[in-house]
Amino acid sequence: MKHTTPLLIKFIMTTAVLWIVLGLFFGVTFGDILATSVVLTAVAYLGDLYIMPRIGNTAATIGDFALAWVVIWLIGSTMYGEPISLGTAAFISAITIAAGEIFYHRYLKKSVFENEKDRESKIAYFPNRFQTEFSTEIDENDGVPPKKD
Repeated sequence: MKHTTPLLIKFIMTTAVLWIVLGLFFGVTFGDILATSVVLTAVAYLGDLYIMPRIGNTAATIGDFALAWVVIWLIGSTMYGEPISLGTAAFISAITIAAGEIFYHRYLKKSVFENEKDRESKIAYFPNRFQTEFSTEIDENDGVPPKKD
């Protein structure tokens, strides 16, 4: 249940951005926008859940930009019937989505990953946990008097 609201927010944000950029400026149909939003939301949300806690907000936002650009371009090249400048449309959409992802990742940290221990128990990689061990050299003559022959 705690994933329903963040997933819905991401879907609405993605659909709104794609409707404004692709629908209003490039004339893509709302059905194609909706299909693109469903695919992009599902893939990006899984990335946000499993990758964002490990690499942080900035790197995850850059990854979301690249993911959005590739997904929009791939889906657009196969689904969109209108001859549009797909590279430009995907780039503008990806930049706008990445700008929203900055704030969305902050929301995710507060709502989904609210407890640091809960989050760490789900992650196999802990980047800031270092351990140092100190020891002395073991010598066979340490503490033993030399033998007299």
